[in-house]
Amino acid sequence: MTLASQLRSGMAIAFEGQPYQVIAADYHPGQGKMGGVCHTHLRNLNTGTLRDYSFRSELKLQEVDLAKQSLEFLYTSGEQCCFMNPASFEQTEISREVIGPRAELLIPGMTLQIEFLDGRPVQVVFPDVLEVKVTDTAPPLHQQADSNFKPAHLENGLEVLVPQFIKTGDLIRLHVETLKYMARADAKARGA
Repeated sequence: MTLASQLRSGMAIAFEGQPYQVIAADYHPGQGKMGGVCHTHLRNLNTGTLRDYSFRSELKLQEVDLAKQSLEFLYTSGEQCCFMNPASFEQTEISREVIGPRAELLIPGMTLQIEFLDGRPVQVVFPDVLEVKVTDTAPPLHQQADSNFKPAHLENGLEVLVPQFIKTGDLIRLHVETLKYMARADAKARGA
């Protein structure tokens, strides 16, 4: 059991007979005799629906244990994304609906944490920052200020805006939440 005031993003709880994952939690302490409140944004792990709910801070909630596995992404076939356990070679298919819009970020060979509830995959956990290769962009323009951006196609098929000095073949750091360029990555660190 955990107190509502201790809820954090990523935790899974049972509430009203349903398993929920906490997407965001914002605790507001009370004043005087007024108790605090924890405002949460929840995702139902059975249906995928989102819900906002405010809990009294002293309310005890049962935590749900999610099994976690590191799986390697292999390929996409229609609406299914195929992952493999690198130790047992067992393959798991996860629907694009479970992964959500981040399915576009998947690159064959990348390893991600998958969370399971009762043997069923319920979430693919992406890192905050991904390193991806630029497959096509205009040549660098040294005459213009570096504050100008140009479109670049990435190895996962996405198109993002990058600074003028980035060239085809460069490795960049991409912020997963906003899909924006952060910095040029060290190619030696990835083994390129």
